[in-house]
Amino acid sequence: MTLVLRYAARSDRGLVRSSNQDSVYAGPRLLALADGMGGHAAGEVASKVVIASLAPLDDDEPGDDLLAQLREAVANGNAAIAELVSQDPDLDGMGTTLTAVLFAGTRLGLVHVGDSRAYLLRGGQFAQITRDDSFVNELLEQGRITPEEAAVHPQRSLLLKALTGHEVEPSLTVREARAGDRYLICSDGLSGMVSDETLAEAVQIPDPQQCADRMIELALKGGGTDNVTVIIADVVDVDFGEDAPIVGGAAGDGSDERHQGDSPAARARALTQPPPQPRPELPQPQVDPKARRRKRFRWLAGALVVLVVLAAAAIATRYFVLSQYYVGEGADGEVVIYRGVPGSILGIDLHAYEQGSCPPSQVCTDKLRVTQLQEDARLAVQNGVKKDSLDEARKYIDDFLQLRKRLNNCAPAGGLPSPTPTSTPVTPTTTPSAPAGSTAPSSANQPAGRDCSTPSSTAPTTGGGN
Repeated sequence: MTLVLRYAARSDRGLVRSSNQDSVYAGPRLLALADGMGGHAAGEVASKVVIASLAPLDDDEPGDDLLAQLREAVANGNAAIAELVSQDPDLDGMGTTLTAVLFAGTRLGLVHVGDSRAYLLRGGQFAQITRDDSFVNELLEQGRITPEEAAVHPQRSLLLKALTGHEVEPSLTVREARAGDRYLICSDGLSGMVSDETLAEAVQIPDPQQCADRMIELALKGGGTDNVTVIIADVVDVDFGEDAPIVGGAAGDGSDERHQGDSPAARARALTQPPPQPRPELPQPQVDPKARRRKRFRWLAGALVVLVVLAAAAIATRYFVLSQYYVGEGADGEVVIYRGVPGSILGIDLHAYEQGSCPPSQVCTDKLRVTQLQEDARLAVQNGVKKDSLDEARKYIDDFLQLRKRLNNCAPAGGLPSPTPTSTPVTPTTTPSAPAGSTAPSSANQPAGRDCSTPSSTAPTTGGGN
């Protein structure tokens, strides 16, 4: 029995975003999807760098230790992001999710960081096989919110893990591959727009390319508020499978964003982005297939390196424009909002004070201080937490940082009156699924009516595209 992959991949910038920060690679041995984040073009660079680090795995015969190969490739991609940030500190905060599969006949290795997802259709059963590394998923697994509340939660884009150049431990698993399996790998632009029930129905479409096209159409019909990227891969028992890699999204040339037909979603997309010009097909020399694949990869790797260098140079200049907001530490230790980016050039600050921790429309009686935050949140604020808009920065303080106050900020029983309850649910006394290395706080000794707990000991990262 010879098991090979038959695959298709699509990426679309959606109906709202001005650019596509997703990158995708689909080849005979490697399926990889990265959802970039960081504002402007930084997310594009992060996702391209990580995909470029994994792409060589598709050209080599997989060894016995699939997870070691994946771990090393992910570490190289993360180190490349760190190097770019070290060359330009204003890029600090850019990052990407990653979900990738390395195929080796009857086995496959799966690596996952962030909230992009992998699903498996086997024997008529459709199920998610990755776990979202997100703040909202933590609340959901702890039973603090319902799936319906999770779908509209204001912090659903906050990630607990991402590749940002800092040390991170990805999730790594080995799975058995069976003939007839179908894998769906997608960014949250699909899973956030389309219900699991609808995905389970659409994934039954036999042809992988038609299935991928349908997934994109469903995401656009659902609103298309984010970049959406899809890989459909079938495990089939034939002598020869696909051998031409597909590179799309930010890492490609736009040729994967194909026409969607005459649906309302397709017409809406056509109004916001003209169809890309198809890539001209060049005559292929009659050479050995493996040599042709190696030559194609070398060309791809060279093109990706050039794109990364050009994009990094362009971003280094664009970040001097005061077009962003970030949450940082004020002169008196208050958590405040700045307009611009952290740092200075020739003694000139690249940011200016915008708002304090209290909304301008309210009388401030209790300012939020950096010293009131737990260590991970305090360090994040001291380094500057970048946001794409003033509203996002405001929400970051109002909806999340207030949860990160130290437990000793809570009034003792019979002390200060309880604050007005917010929409943030109270942390239960037990934590079913806490992130590795974290310790679940106990609320057994807390005064009634006060939420003295924290959602997680892991500092949040703004999710894909936000």
